[in-house]
Amino acid sequence: MRFIGNVLWLIFGGIVEALLWFVIGLLLCVTIIGIPFGTQCMKIAGFVLWPFGREVIVGGFGVMGALGNIIWIIVCGIVLAVSHLAFALIFCVTIIGIPFGIQHFKMAQLSLIPFGAQIRRIR
Repeated sequence: MRFIGNVLWLIFGGIVEALLWFVIGLLLCVTIIGIPFGTQCMKIAGFVLWPFGREVIVGGFGVMGALGNIIWIIVCGIVLAVSHLAFALIFCVTIIGIPFGIQHFKMAQLSLIPFGAQIRRIR
């Protein structure tokens, strides 16, 4: 069932969001200061590409993680969160799209706090 959900996810906008994360990661990796943020984008792009069967755990993060999250929100976190929220609202209008909307709500949370978050497989 997860496989079918992931394939449908790719067809109905998942690939667009994953490309958005990937392109933002590439742009951030252009500068030396942006490399940690770019690598986080690349990791999250993999999750956005294939989200069903995985969960996001927002855990503890230290001072540097908190500082990284604050900078992240200012630089590009809000743009990514708004795009995920827009997709979530569009999908939640229909009954069939609710699972996809829930995934986008998870990703909106992740796009605001990427440092200190873990992506784990659901067993």
